This record gives sequence, C-alpha cells and structure tokens, in this order.
Amino acid sequence: MGERLKVLMLNGSPRENGNIALAFHEMEQVFEAQGVEYENILLGRNDIRGCIACETCRKNHKCVFNDIVNELAVKFEAADGLVIGSPVYYGSANGTVMSALQRLFYSTSFDKSLKVGASVVSARRSGCTATFDELNKFFTLSNMPIATSQYWNNIYGWFPGEGREDAEGMQVMRVLARNMVFLMKSIAMGKENIGLPDTENRVWTNFTR
Repeated sequence: MGERLKVLMLNGSPRENGNIALAFHEMEQVFEAQGVEYENILLGRNDIRGCIACETCRKNHKCVFNDIVNELAVKFEAADGLVIGSPVYYGSANGTVMSALQRLFYSTSFDKSLKVGASVVSARRSGCTATFDELNKFFTLSNMPIATSQYWNNIYGWFPGEGREDAEGMQVMRVLARNMVFLMKSIAMGKENIGLPDTENRVWTNFTR
C-alpha cells in the first residue's frame, strides 16, 4: 500500500473531555500503533442547523449553508474511514451531530463506497442500541462497510470521565479500532489486487408515482 490510511472522527458531544472523547482516545491509541492517520473533530459545540431539502447541493455539490459541514465534506472525501460518536441525551443521537450528518451525507456527491464506518455511543443507562442503529444507517445508505467489535460499540457513564470505569466498554473500543484498521487495510489491498466490485446504474423507485 502507498499512502497512510486516514480516519475522520466526529465527536457529537459538546464536552471536550466527555465519555465519547474517552472512547475515541482508546481508538486513537490503536490507530497510532498501527500507523493510521486520524483527525478528531469536536462537533457538539458548533451551531449546526438541519437540512431543509432545498436541493441546491445537487447543482453546487456542497451545502447551501456554508459552515463546518462543507469543511467536513472535504475531509470525509479524503478519508478511508469515518467514526461517528454521540452521547445519548434523550433516547437518540445528539441533535447537533444528526443535523451535521444529514447535511453531510445528503449534500456530498462523491463516492463513499468502501469507506469504513464505525459508530460509538455513550449513555448513563438506556438508549445506546437505538442510537447505534440510528448512526449506522448513514453507512448502510452509502455502501460503506461497518466495523464491528465484540459487543455493541457502547460505553456507559453519566458525568465526564465515568466511562473509564466501564472496562468492557473501553475494551470494545480497542477491538473496534483494530477491526476497523484491518478492514481498511484489506479494502486497500483488494483495490490493488482484484479491483472494485462491479457497479450498476442507480435505479430510483418512488412509491407515490
């Protein structure tokens, strides 16, 4: 393989040292040990409005709202993998990260196929699996393989730093990072040796017409 693999990490928490940051740190140590380049961006403190389905991005190939989402698009296109992290505040992903992701995936026209995705979720108690499923839908909609671990990619803690006490959750993050690196390396080798899967012209079915 040629260039170093790159991972973009989007932390949907507003807390710089929160439990998602702890989970990301466990993954980052694995990335560093295996020579993977990564960039960790704290999204949760940004004022990110939601998509309005104006379709301007179909013509301009970027979102009409020129904020951090358009900056993320450039980084996402250059990355081999994407990690999305969100705390659970009320039974689902943080609203800020959902607004960012909906606009990011909707407004970008570059091919996301075979970029590896991974979701990371933290909660005091409940809501992790629902949020995990919610975030993974972005990957499955975009032909992106999903990196898995030995359990759902959850850590538990309420106050910032409590996630350290979840030894199983921390191990899940390390296993997740190793599996993610393996997938990215395998895909890169596959591209070199056997090429990409065959593609078809996209078929669109509108059930109301």
